[in-house]
Amino acid sequence: MEDNNHNSTSTSAMSSASELPEPDVQILTSGGVRIPAHSSILAMVSPVLDNIMERPVKHGSSERVIPILGVPCDAVTAFIKYLYNSMCTEEQMEKYGIHLLVLSHVYLVPQLKQRCSRGVSQRLTVENVVDVLQLARLCDAPDLYLKCLKQVTARFKAVEQTEGWKFMQEHDPWLELHILRFMDEAESRIKRRWRQRKEQRLYLQLSDGLECLEHICREGCTTVGPYDVETAKKPSPCDKYATCQGVQMLIKHLVLCKIRASGVGCCRCNRMWQLLRLHSSICDHPDSCRVPLCRQFKWKAQQKMGEDAKWKLLVKKVCSAKAMSSLSLPKRKREEELKETMGRTAHALKTFRLY
Repeated sequence: MEDNNHNSTSTSAMSSASELPEPDVQILTSGGVRIPAHSSILAMVSPVLDNIMERPVKHGSSERVIPILGVPCDAVTAFIKYLYNSMCTEEQMEKYGIHLLVLSHVYLVPQLKQRCSRGVSQRLTVENVVDVLQLARLCDAPDLYLKCLKQVTARFKAVEQTEGWKFMQEHDPWLELHILRFMDEAESRIKRRWRQRKEQRLYLQLSDGLECLEHICREGCTTVGPYDVETAKKPSPCDKYATCQGVQMLIKHLVLCKIRASGVGCCRCNRMWQLLRLHSSICDHPDSCRVPLCRQFKWKAQQKMGEDAKWKLLVKKVCSAKAMSSLSLPKRKREEELKETMGRTAHALKTFRLY
């Protein structure tokens, strides 16, 4: 009775059965159920089944039988249905996703294998992730394998308490080692990205500081401005006032510092000198630049036949951060800044004015 039910279900799923010839092959499942099928359709979808059907039939046998064992009968039925109509329902994926993944790998049905990889990856849990990981490795499913590795890494404390993890530790220590290495590399990547983002923020702050320095030397900002520019009132704060205020404080300190005047080194003065030197290394128009000492630093660097490697790397990183910051701006604002840069006046600056 069960055999008849499976036969009728399979035949109804094989769309347009009335237009097809009589089934010429039987698929034998683990429960002894036989599913009728058409060898031409199976051979067209699966090269493995095509090779099996090219083998000669045993002497004395009147029908061709292909055994597909080791998986539930309903999973085989769902597999045969897919070979006919290329469809797999969510219910079938929920119940037999892992079995269909194995069948699609064994019988070389790549479209079903991709569908199963996505479906199984969406149903990963703490309890089954280790088992699916081992299956993904055996079935050569790299996307599913990587998803399982990430799942284990993200929820390792819970995963290592499962029976699947304990079984793997006893029977597959090499896989355990591979997982632990992946976790270590993932942690290293996170630390490296965090360090790179921190460095990028620093370079971006230096780039903003250089823009504020040019802005102060060009038209002034709140309490500091160019000496040769008369203003009726104090300039209003700029868009980057937090950074600009810090640069103004450094400029004021450089002008009024008593430690530097006494011949003793001052860390805040050195910071301002480095900012001026960094501007000179980036500036493309030293002859018309309004930033103090730009031309002098440029000339000094040429006399020394270039700058040291670390300084060149810093200049390169700051320029890159400035370019990335510029690209992140809206197109209209980028054009306005470009026009403003091209329209700078070509007056040399002797010193600063403190308002």
